[in-house]
Amino acid sequence: MVPLTQPARRVPGELRPVSTRAPEPQPVHSALICVALPALAISGEDGQLTGRGLNGFYRAGRRLLSRCELRVAGCEPLAVQGRMIASDRARFIGTVRTAADRGPDPEIRVERLRSADGLERITFHNSALRPLRIPVETRLGTDLAELSGAAVGLTGPELPASVHDCGLHWSTTGAQAVVTASPAPNDVMASAGLLCWELDLEPGGRRTIELRVRLERPTAPHPRHSTPSALTGLRGERPPRPWSVAQLRCDDTRADALLEAGLDDLHGLLTRVPGAPLDMYIAGGAPWRCGLSPAEALWSARMLLPLGTRLAAGTLRCLARTQVTAAGADFGRIPGALRDAGPYAPPSCTGVEATLLFPTVLAEARRWGLPDHETEPLLPAAERCLAWLRTAAGERGRARIGGYVPDPAPSGPYRCATQAHAHRAALLGADLLDATGRPGGTALREWAAGLRARFREDFWVEDRGGGRPAALRTADGRLMPRFGSFAAHLLDTGLLGGGEHAVGLLDKARTQQLARLLGGPAMDSGWGLRGLGTGESGYNPFGHRSGAVRTHETAIAVSGLLAAGHEKEAGSLVRGMLDAAQSFSYRLPEMYAGDQRTGGGAPVPHPAACRPAAVAAAGAVHALAALAGIRPDVPAGSVALRPAGSTPLGALQFTGLSVAEKPFAVRISRLGLGMVEEAANGLQLGA
Repeated sequence: MVPLTQPARRVPGELRPVSTRAPEPQPVHSALICVALPALAISGEDGQLTGRGLNGFYRAGRRLLSRCELRVAGCEPLAVQGRMIASDRARFIGTVRTAADRGPDPEIRVERLRSADGLERITFHNSALRPLRIPVETRLGTDLAELSGAAVGLTGPELPASVHDCGLHWSTTGAQAVVTASPAPNDVMASAGLLCWELDLEPGGRRTIELRVRLERPTAPHPRHSTPSALTGLRGERPPRPWSVAQLRCDDTRADALLEAGLDDLHGLLTRVPGAPLDMYIAGGAPWRCGLSPAEALWSARMLLPLGTRLAAGTLRCLARTQVTAAGADFGRIPGALRDAGPYAPPSCTGVEATLLFPTVLAEARRWGLPDHETEPLLPAAERCLAWLRTAAGERGRARIGGYVPDPAPSGPYRCATQAHAHRAALLGADLLDATGRPGGTALREWAAGLRARFREDFWVEDRGGGRPAALRTADGRLMPRFGSFAAHLLDTGLLGGGEHAVGLLDKARTQQLARLLGGPAMDSGWGLRGLGTGESGYNPFGHRSGAVRTHETAIAVSGLLAAGHEKEAGSLVRGMLDAAQSFSYRLPEMYAGDQRTGGGAPVPHPAACRPAAVAAAGAVHALAALAGIRPDVPAGSVALRPAGSTPLGALQFTGLSVAEKPFAVRISRLGLGMVEEAANGLQLGA
């Protein structure tokens, strides 16, 4: 038991150091986050920007405004509602009582409409039968902190303001922020950060104050923060969506709302590649990962392939430019940050995952219809990724653990999920090389076959419950047998030709055992798949890798279970995800607590989860699309349908999908029968 820390007894006259608080993520679980990268606006449900936590308007990684507190007749409006109305906009409703109000009904209604791009409209409605004059003031302030600092509570004091045109101005090294108001305020007090108005409201009338926040003369960001999102231009327009306008009509109409909200959130996270404005990728999530997260960008692009290949192509081109091309042990590797793997394992490397995902995404994008003229320039980068795989597995392994891909260090550990990614990359990479007339496919298939044989011997832990895959093997060959959501990746084998999935690392009997474990109460929380089973040591329902529900891995499990024919387990997970989505107003966070679902309960938010998050929004699309079972092979001119016969959400109809760069629509009946309603000319329905 860890004892509580007791305050030290102070000795009279003793000099004591000023206490400093360690950086820690600021809670955002109850925040409304408007996103249109590189712009953000974050506040509580009352709409007031208080200068605390992560409150504020941000642009290009800089907080332009941290305080925007509204008062009417000397009082804050009573907040009655705050809600998102789109990924980049929120609406806040408040009321104000005056001394002349009779009864319980307020006569002044205040509406604040806030946009991520720095625009806020404050509208006052007068429901009284008499004209009113109301004094209005907004108290503004900012520290011009960098988002990376504000996110962990490392900010400075508010900066002094100066009068600027119809508003206020602040400056610090490398950045200047300006707020302008329309109509012009009656009074401006820079020392207090106040803009003041006297508004006359006719009976039944309204008046609007418009505030605009902008960044002036920005300089290049510090190299430490030079992510593509930080370097993106500061223009206000949002990039066009590089995917089709898909719609879903489902018996469970919540699925329609989840698809729409997920795609809207992904649009908010959509980021142009500097120097190549036609290329775009999905940033990791707000507010923690507003830049390029290589693995998450590739997962998002892969999961959106049913809506077209443009996003995948842009993401692949972006990451190909970052690939290590200098000779050495890292040749072919895509750089990526370390990622905490929970209390039972050392950090993993997102770059390893991205390197193994790259050839998979390219191969599957080609199956969905990526044209040859876009595929060909990306083949050298895919070959380098596959060369890194062979080097990592062949030259770095020794003795019993030879042939496995380490993550992250050359000496291990050897993670189960990493071997699943490597096996899929080898098989889909071999298929890609063969199809494009490149050498190396045979060697990759032979390596994958050897990996399957070794994995089934080295990674499977027999127990009284029928066995389980181990989480990892250490550098000295010891197994870590904890069971968690990592195992879902063993079912994600990848799409080959003819509508077939590649063979997996597990045989049929062990795949069936894995499905039983994933669908059991230790893993299925009723809201989605836990990161770690409840019976495992170190389980923590809030542990982001040790018990919390991760939306992305729930979606991977749903898709993999459906592909392997385990519809009962997949149906339970997808229904739980949909129930959780409803509780979160269809903006799924990247994770939430893994507490067991109870009657009348609701999923518990995680205070440090990104929301919106790329892999959560894309995962929702992926899980819903998996129910239709669309398996295209555009190079062969065919598409197969393998819908879920159990139809866990009832009948559904997808329109506005994209196969072979043409519109694609499909209907699945309540009996699980699929029908293609729209497709490219010449595309044949396969078996």
